[in-house]
Amino acid sequence: MPFYFGNQVLISDYYFDLPQELIAQQPLFDRQASRMLAVDRSSRTFADSQFAYLPQFLRKGDVLVLNNTKVFPARLHGKTETGAKLEIFLVREVEPCLWEALAKPARRLKPGKRISFADRLWATFIDKADDGKARIKFDANEGFDQLLDEIGKTPLPPYIKRETAAIDTDRERYQTVFARNRGAIAAPTAGLHFSPEILDNIREMGVTVAEITLHVGYGTFEPVRAVDIASHSVSPEHFAINAETADLLNRAVTERRRIIAVGTTTTRALETSLTRFGTFLPGGHLADLTITPGYEFKAIDGLLTNFHLPESSLLVLTSVFGGHELIMNAYRHAVSARYRFYSYGDCMLIM
Repeated sequence: MPFYFGNQVLISDYYFDLPQELIAQQPLFDRQASRMLAVDRSSRTFADSQFAYLPQFLRKGDVLVLNNTKVFPARLHGKTETGAKLEIFLVREVEPCLWEALAKPARRLKPGKRISFADRLWATFIDKADDGKARIKFDANEGFDQLLDEIGKTPLPPYIKRETAAIDTDRERYQTVFARNRGAIAAPTAGLHFSPEILDNIREMGVTVAEITLHVGYGTFEPVRAVDIASHSVSPEHFAINAETADLLNRAVTERRRIIAVGTTTTRALETSLTRFGTFLPGGHLADLTITPGYEFKAIDGLLTNFHLPESSLLVLTSVFGGHELIMNAYRHAVSARYRFYSYGDCMLIM
């Protein structure tokens, strides 16, 4: 159980010791070759398995929900008029051609400063937002996405190390095989394990595979800076459910069929929909739900997820679903059993 200090739940109760060498730096050649820790909530046990055996944990009538967002090359390397080098990580388009971004080093940016990217794309630094993010206005009105595809790099998280000048070998692999709708600055990493073959096998056994879209943004990975978890709020992210998927999910609830979410982003979207509307409502919505201890899950019966950072909002969500003691014990086992962690790492199935 997390430690309650008064009415507080301490983020420090979600800490575990993770050796640096367990942070996966490269993806496996075979997407479905990852290890999978299978966690059983009812028996409060877990067992080592393989992702390739996922179909054995599913049954006819289940609904497996994927996030079909597509990552765009949001990391840019540029230079100012004086030749100073900058790295710009695009976070959110505020209005056409105006972006919030993370800039490194930010101290070199003054209002009006011009930035060139590969001498093909130019931008002007406007100012800094209240949260410290840079606001940058690009000159391009047409062909911006194509330029990004040509000169941008895959927006890998900072714990995956790559040489700045290296060839972008992650462009295809840091993308799910079902990615369709462009707009994410990070992959829904639980989906990276799936191959077309395993999705076909799952469908053939009578499991329905459904898709929603949530463009993974910076808020998903923003560190929890509050001592009390209840004081932390995950930044809202837009998601969309089409009418066919909404009807399918609502029928699954009525018929008491299991809904298994692939990833915490999918989970947050589905839980937001049922919490806010009492139903899976088609259309575009805002996932503004922060899941903390005490929350009762309404939408999902199972969760496939990667292993998350210590003291992160994603680990909190996972622990609320699986049970704090069970999940923290499972994480400690994963460390001792040398599982691979984070985006390119192994996965956990909680049922």
